[in-house]
Amino acid sequence: MRTFLVIAGLLMLGACTAEPGSEKWCKQKEEQPKSEWSMADASTYAKNCLIDGMAIGSKEWCEELEATPKGEWTANETASYAKHCVM
Repeated sequence: MRTFLVIAGLLMLGACTAEPGSEKWCKQKEEQPKSEWSMADASTYAKNCLIDGMAIGSKEWCEELEATPKGEWTANETASYAKHCVM
């Protein structure tokens, strides 16, 4: 029972973290000093928050993905769509 509670707690904590490239994540990064960013953070921020202008889960991102044939979606896009656009 104790192991179950630990695992459930870890899963709940993981659910609270913002998905890299999502609107929430972009806002969190804007508030964080850039000296604390990793190279992956900077790359993800540039791609999803600046260049595309479409953070994962934004209305525009969901609409663009809906216009793409589902057979061309990546596994990550499918999961992100289910998480941000359906629920």
